[in-house]
Amino acid sequence: MSLLLNKENKIILNTEKVKLKPYVARPFLKYELMSDQELLAGSGGTMMVDTECYPNFFLISFKDIKTKKIIKFIPPFDERKLSWIMHNYKTVGFNSFKYDLCMIWAAYQNQDTEHLKKVSNAIINQNMWRNEVEKEFGFKIHPTNTIDLIEVCPLKGSLKLYGARLHAPRIQDLPIPDTKYLTEEEKEIVENYCINDLDTTELLFDNLTEQLKLREQLSIEYKIDLMSKSDAQIAEAVIGSELKRLTGKWPSKPKIQSADIHKFVAPTNMFFQTEQMKKVLATIQNADFGISFEGRLEAPKEIKNLKISIGNSVYRMGIGGLHSSEENFSIKADNEFELVDIDAESFYPKIVLNCGLFPKHIGENFLTVYKMIVERRIAAKKAKNLAVSENLKVTINGTFGKTGSPYSILYAPEMTIQITVGGQLYLLMLIEQLELQGIPVVSANTDGILIKCPKDKKYLMKETVKVWEKITGFTTEETKYEAVYFRDVNAYLAIKTDKETKGKNVYYNPWNGKSAKDKYWRFQKNPTAQICIEAIEKLIVENKSIEETIKNCKDITKFVCVKNVTGGAHKDGNYLGKVVRWIFIKNELGTINYINSNNKVPDSEGGLPVMDLPPSLPNNLNYDVYIKRATDLLYDMNYYEKEKQIAFF
Repeated sequence: MSLLLNKENKIILNTEKVKLKPYVARPFLKYELMSDQELLAGSGGTMMVDTECYPNFFLISFKDIKTKKIIKFIPPFDERKLSWIMHNYKTVGFNSFKYDLCMIWAAYQNQDTEHLKKVSNAIINQNMWRNEVEKEFGFKIHPTNTIDLIEVCPLKGSLKLYGARLHAPRIQDLPIPDTKYLTEEEKEIVENYCINDLDTTELLFDNLTEQLKLREQLSIEYKIDLMSKSDAQIAEAVIGSELKRLTGKWPSKPKIQSADIHKFVAPTNMFFQTEQMKKVLATIQNADFGISFEGRLEAPKEIKNLKISIGNSVYRMGIGGLHSSEENFSIKADNEFELVDIDAESFYPKIVLNCGLFPKHIGENFLTVYKMIVERRIAAKKAKNLAVSENLKVTINGTFGKTGSPYSILYAPEMTIQITVGGQLYLLMLIEQLELQGIPVVSANTDGILIKCPKDKKYLMKETVKVWEKITGFTTEETKYEAVYFRDVNAYLAIKTDKETKGKNVYYNPWNGKSAKDKYWRFQKNPTAQICIEAIEKLIVENKSIEETIKNCKDITKFVCVKNVTGGAHKDGNYLGKVVRWIFIKNELGTINYINSNNKVPDSEGGLPVMDLPPSLPNNLNYDVYIKRATDLLYDMNYYEKEKQIAFF
């Protein structure tokens, strides 16, 4: 593979076909095997579980979270011992419901590796579900105490991606294609790879403590196994259970009618004062909301094209929520103005209850159940019973997502329209009322607005908000800021009056926080040299220089960048995997590249892959790259004014 220079004298890879170098085995992870005596003594404990399947090799591995020791089953093995573990330990896997449990119980019945490979191919290649696999291959998946973390984790990430986001010591893709007949040496490589997957699964398990505790409490209360369900799935299960208790039957899914057209119907407490906003409301009420063939709600072009100007701000609407259109500007509180953030509490749930919304196929019994859950949550919150309060919050907030899912018993696109479009219009009502009083609104998002309030109009602002609350039935929460720096509406850094920071998108650093919310957000966001965000915060809040913060940091995890690469990536022909992690060091040439196209992975020039995380910072770390990145982020959010471009003629 040769290197070329572009016009800017930057090194790029040529476009010839990528020739990957032979796989080089990484140093084996060290581990101890668990004895039968230790296995018996730990009965009732928790084990991570994972399986690997090749035409001539099959492996089931367990890792005990207490002793950190390993148990391996490679045919021929004692199937009675395997069954005893499954029935006497809690097992935790990742995508284990769909794959690993099927493979374990298939192997319990038949240990022939070629037969097991057929089972594996049916699950992976033919996308067979559990009941289909059981029927096709004639075995039974026995009920056991098990947790699958794939739905508990937010969004849709792979085990490797979540591991990279949580700074796993090793990120490793399957080292050898699963179609290959393995040599004895290759079997050892796959075994060690499986051990690393167990370590990564345990890392996820440790970082989901609060979420799993919540699910355990809800499972006990509602007598349903909710341990492996997402927040939205929990909402569906809990509401379905309550409806069954109320009506005597479980609600069924409605039929998807892709030809249906839905309208937004303005509630009686929704009105506007200006002719412009009255026309906006009329446009939205006349618009036709369609349903795609898959059953998903589609926003009409009338709404997509709306640009609503109120005061000095422009707002855009959509199915997702209201957004203003600010870019690259900053705003600060001063002697004349205060910056006040107004958020509507429990915005979507309140719309459901205030407007009496319910899925048509379920009827008003839905409201009876939903109101009961909301009232229980309010009572628990007032009583400072935080555990119950948070449990019920998951159910309440998760309900909305299911109204837009054609696979859910709560599917109700007409209800989704009333919630999302109604929420945006209610906020626009408040914005209009404030602007008519000469109180500027500078930004808006899904459930809140940022106000630049003249200090001599503080009382008027509060009264205007109170009137809006009385009309709409909402309650609001107020936060004051010293300054807000916007790259755009979806990326900003706000400084509260108590010096606490609030970041969004690239300016949010969940790895620097300790709350359950921060820990959960780590699952959703790729690390991208987070030391830069930390340096920005310390500059603004503590007046500490960017250089000082970056150069004094000794934590390598704050310098890494992580990216999910479709089709996998390589560096100089060395295969890295579908999830790559790197740091920037001096004199590192070339880029990390996609295998399929050989295009550069964004932001990887000068990056050194660190798929195995070094224990400390290298001596040749390129601090200049990180300092420049932090400085660019400051320019992007208008902390530093952008230099004017000088034109020469």
